[in-house]
Amino acid sequence: MLKFIRTKAKATLAVTGLALALAVSAPALLPNAPTIAHASQTQAFSSGELVNVGHKFFGSTSSGLASLIERAVSNYGLPNGYVLGEEASGALVGGLRYGEGTLYTKNAGDHKVYWQGPSIGWDFGGDGNRSMMLVYNLNETDKIFRRYVGVSGSAYLVGGLGMTVMKHGDTILVPVRTGVGARLGVNVGYLKMRPYATWNPF
Repeated sequence: MLKFIRTKAKATLAVTGLALALAVSAPALLPNAPTIAHASQTQAFSSGELVNVGHKFFGSTSSGLASLIERAVSNYGLPNGYVLGEEASGALVGGLRYGEGTLYTKNAGDHKVYWQGPSIGWDFGGDGNRSMMLVYNLNETDKIFRRYVGVSGSAYLVGGLGMTVMKHGDTILVPVRTGVGARLGVNVGYLKMRPYATWNPF
């Protein structure tokens, strides 16, 4: 009987030890969870950081960048992500826009992104732009892959740069653009952000 109790106790200890080992090693066995980009002050980008990045990205055409970023920050606070990329668009009343770039965050790495979207309105011309998008309330990096609606027009032009505001739920995109070409008028449309390239603007 005593021998049986000792054997049972050893078995119980072995099972307990195995359970503890699995508990410790379980995180390594699980698939990677979605990366999180919290909007705390330490994980947001300051105005100075954004202006410095924008000056390097836009080069000599960035004279109005500081004013636009100050306007965005005064309205929406500090972003916890931004996208740098290039895009092309054209319109004859109805228009299309295609772009690609990289999403930068402070605590969730860098991620390739693509965007497409239609527009309609009193809008004529074509342009090729460099685009810097400020991203607000990005709690998860995958959350950027949504459809964002906004209105663009000459009211946002400062020093050769144009700024628009687009929104989906509590996530806000503020694209700042410059480039070659001309777009006359005002258009209403949306951007669909995707993790892959496609010709489908919808």
